[in-house]
Amino acid sequence: MINVYLDDYRACPAGFTLVKNAEDCKQLLGHEEVNILSLDYDLGWGQPTGLEVARYIVESGRYPLAIYFHTSSPAGRAQMMELLLQHAPSHIVIHNGPMLV
Repeated sequence: MINVYLDDYRACPAGFTLVKNAEDCKQLLGHEEVNILSLDYDLGWGQPTGLEVARYIVESGRYPLAIYFHTSSPAGRAQMMELLLQHAPSHIVIHNGPMLV
């Protein structure tokens, strides 16, 4: 099992695999078992956002065991959280904020 950190700008925490865009994150989620996923919302001007990754998780059913949001976008966090909370199985832990390291 791996831990995944989606961000186009911030440094990746130790013990995580960095992905810098939504497409790479979706591909990784589709092929790997993910323990922790930490999502950013804004991934560069004109690029798909973390919300696209959240939609992929819901549509594919490929849920990480725990999901965090380290985005600085309150509106983006709210959209991703709302979508995931509506659809996630009860054993998936969704945190309303970033990991505390």
